[in-house]
Order: sequence, then structure tokens, then C-alpha cells
Amino acid sequence: MQARGPLMIEHRLIERMLSVIKGVLAKIESEHKLDPVIVDAAVDFIRMYADRTHHGKEEDILFRELENKPLSPEDRRIMRELIEDHVFGRRTTQALVDANNRYRNADETALADIADNLQTLVGFYPKHIEKEDKVFFPSVRGCFTDEEDQAMLAEFWEFDRKIIHEKYKSVVEDLEGRK
Repeated sequence: MQARGPLMIEHRLIERMLSVIKGVLAKIESEHKLDPVIVDAAVDFIRMYADRTHHGKEEDILFRELENKPLSPEDRRIMRELIEDHVFGRRTTQALVDANNRYRNADETALADIADNLQTLVGFYPKHIEKEDKVFFPSVRGCFTDEEDQAMLAEFWEFDRKIIHEKYKSVVEDLEGRK
């Protein structure tokens, strides 16, 4: 398997979650209400899987390695765009969290903000994924020798292995801080 393989497999799971979110949006539209726990689950998925796990591998490993490669100006531009996309996704997810907290506190106007942020994510991620899968990953694959590619793949697996520990250390620290 090439190093881009796990990233593309992760994209498929993100796409499945986007389908779930579309269902949540349809329910908001038809029922004009929402269970905030569903939003919590979507946020956890986006933050831990899409952002920390997936984007983490891209930013902390792939993009780091590409910084040392003679990329074309176009590939360098796309890499900067992808990083900006990740920041946009984080900001939108935080806005979703804020709206969900307002909704929990009986602010009915927050439902529209929840729907807007979910719709933004549903519109954003497919374009971002396509840019990576169809344009960026194939273009930069030639920058790496087979040995470098396999070393990155091994680093991806090690990165994933540590994520669960990172998540639950953070949970405990957060709970400790609430005492």
C-alpha cells in the first residue's frame, strides 16, 4: 500500500459521516428540533477522526515531508490551500459547538446556526476530499521514492496507534480541570 492509501480510505469514512449529517439536516428541516447529542457525536467524529487523525497525518507527516521536496508552484499552492481548508473546518466545527451549546441552553435561534454549520461542513468536505484524492495526492506521489513512501506509511500507522491515548488523556485532564 502507498502512504496515500490510508488517507483515501479515511476519506471514504468521512463521506459516510457526511451522509449521516445530511440525514440530521433533513430531520432539522422536517421536525424543527434536534437532539444535541447527535451534534456532539458528529463533532467528536470531525474533531478526532477527520481533523486530529486524518488531517494530523497530512499536516504532521505528509506536508512536513513535502516541505523538503522541490514541489511545483501549483503543488505548493494547493498544499497551502489544504492547510487553510483544515483551519476553516476547525473554525466551522467550533461554531457548530457554540451553536449546539446555545441550543442546549434553550436558545431556539441556535437551531438555524447548527443547520448552517452542518450544511457548511457537508458542502466543504467533498470538495476538499476531491482536491486531495484527484489532484494533490497523485501529483505529489512522484516526490517520494518507494522507500520514503513506505517510511511515511509506517509513520502513519504509528501516528494512529497513539491517537486513542492522546484522546483519553485529554478527556481525563479536562475532567480533572472541572473539579
